[in-house]
Amino acid sequence: MTHVEDELTSQPDCWERAAAEAPRHAKVLPAPGERVALVGCGTSYFMARAAAALREGAGQGETDAFAASEFPHGRRYDRIVALTRSGTTTEVLDLLHRVKDRTPTTAITADPDTPVRTAAGALAVLDFADERSVVQTRFATTALTLLRAHLGLHPGTAVTDARTALAQPLPQGLPECGQFTFLGRGWTVGLAEEAGLKMREAALAWAESYPAMEYRHGPISVSTTGTATWMLGDAPDGLARQVRETGALWIAGHLDPLAELVRVQRLAVAVAASRGLDPDRPRHLTRSVILAP
Repeated sequence: MTHVEDELTSQPDCWERAAAEAPRHAKVLPAPGERVALVGCGTSYFMARAAAALREGAGQGETDAFAASEFPHGRRYDRIVALTRSGTTTEVLDLLHRVKDRTPTTAITADPDTPVRTAAGALAVLDFADERSVVQTRFATTALTLLRAHLGLHPGTAVTDARTALAQPLPQGLPECGQFTFLGRGWTVGLAEEAGLKMREAALAWAESYPAMEYRHGPISVSTTGTATWMLGDAPDGLARQVRETGALWIAGHLDPLAELVRVQRLAVAVAASRGLDPDRPRHLTRSVILAP
């Protein structure tokens, strides 16, 4: 078993622990009414996008999400929350240092014994969700679970659905597809982006992601026999029929959307194995991007 397989199968237990520990971290996480920016890089950025949409959609305050390198320094926020598994990513550390004197900052991290300890004003540590694999699975979903629980939006079905996602076979014919498209709505747009990234990182697959309503505006043209379109969350009316009419395989998300992401992680590992790839060591990637001065 690869590291990533071992780590992705541990997610239900990690989610349970994160949800239970959410009250302990409440003082360093956004309070209702605060104007908040969530930042990250790669997978962490996509989790930030999902969390931002959840928080603002719940009426808890204006919430934006940015890649750390694209943060708009002309804007003012009551709190900035950075997601960083390693605590060493250059863009995140540079941002935290730059805003530290004017804005309260919190870093959600797996490793507090890294430069993020001094860069951020406060830490929420999820060391039990740390990973050996380059490809993120459990840390990302556990960090999002922490934020969902903090918002009061962690459903009791999420952990059960995650166990189902690990136990059920993948849809027949899915690993053999040559191209994958992932769709989301609202907070699950970020999950769809992460799903596409997992397929590219682990399996070198042609994978894309879009807001579901945007799929008709051009991207559906790539749908054909041998491609797959996977919906994370509820699909717009009529979209499943339109995709099937192209000859593509339509996958309807029937679990909690975060649990659906677990199914995609399994797909990425399966496709990697079929192509003779090691998902623990994706080409050109490292566990953390650390740039030379």
